[in-house]
Amino acid sequence: MQFLANTNWNFLGKKKIAFAISGLLILASVVAIIINKGPIYNIDFKGGQVLEIGFGSVVDIGKVRDIVEATGIKDAEIQSIGDGSVVLFRVPADVELESGISVTDAITEQLKTEFGEESLNLRRQEIVGPKVSNELRKQALWATLIALVGILIYVSIRFKFRFGIAAVIALFHDVIITIGIFTILGREFSLPVVAAILTIVGYSINDTIVISDRIRENIRILYREKFEDLVNRSLNQTISRTIITSLVVLIVLLCIFFFGGPVIHDFSLALIIGVIIGTYSSVYVVSPIVVAWEHASPKKVGGKR
Repeated sequence: MQFLANTNWNFLGKKKIAFAISGLLILASVVAIIINKGPIYNIDFKGGQVLEIGFGSVVDIGKVRDIVEATGIKDAEIQSIGDGSVVLFRVPADVELESGISVTDAITEQLKTEFGEESLNLRRQEIVGPKVSNELRKQALWATLIALVGILIYVSIRFKFRFGIAAVIALFHDVIITIGIFTILGREFSLPVVAAILTIVGYSINDTIVISDRIRENIRILYREKFEDLVNRSLNQTISRTIITSLVVLIVLLCIFFFGGPVIHDFSLALIIGVIIGTYSSVYVVSPIVVAWEHASPKKVGGKR
């Protein structure tokens, strides 16, 4: 039994509306990024302090967060590691306390007051400087660009160059909108978010390849059919798989977002946004671009494409 079998939706008939929606989302994303002078970077990309403190036993991470926030430090990333008796603190470089004492002293003194001095052990203290954070930014950018170029080459070889260009445009579309929504929501851009964006690129291109493969098959069988109708037919034939796959992935991601804890919130949120935007772009960005390219190309003899 196939979900949404024998559909006949006119996807390409809505391409102008789809392009308008995409244009507005991209414009809003670019404006938000420009206004904020780039994404809102976390300690990985703008520098800061890393503290690793051991406790005598397993500690309630929620209580630790409340204690740190009581010192006036609101933007620290706090997570338990190992068996739960060690806590990692990541504090941005721009955090300053009105009392004038250092962030490290403020955190350790407050924790000593609550848990006792003998139970605490400052195991590690590091400062992530501007040079390191700038290098991480460059590496993240290069990782994304290399992924996009690799996808362009792969799709162009497996299908045709127009499919590769359409796929890369859609991926730029997905990445820019995801970063823009993160910026609008005031969420920080971290290394886990970069990992999520690269995952989005992989997920989105997978859906695009499935649709492109069906278009290629139909070109061989229905080569006399009008190309726009052929693409629309291909979208209808794959829409069941697209929706089911996206819904299953979204259910898992929503569970991670709501039950995975604050540490993984941004990672799962980026994936949720990316899956929704990526599913949309596979249908309403890639296919219309391929059709527009076909219409702009010189017609070949014998109905071949």
